[in-house]
Amino acid sequence: MDVKEEDTSEESKKNHIAYYKSLTKVISEIQNEKNQEGEPAIISHLDNRIDAMEKDKKRIRDLFPDIKDEEWNGHTN
Repeated sequence: MDVKEEDTSEESKKNHIAYYKSLTKVISEIQNEKNQEGEPAIISHLDNRIDAMEKDKKRIRDLFPDIKDEEWNGHTN
């Protein structure tokens, strides 16, 4: 299996930051949905989705280690 080399260009960086922020928003929405849910199977499914998104966020952060926490979280000057 070929391993694709990650694109770390400025455009890719900008796109990854936007995607990272969208993942953060979706995770928050799923957390809210999870808090309103009573069915254990659905809660487990939502937890699995959150875990997968958190892993993707970590992958993106590892790809661009030079970006500060403030930029990831949208608090830039």
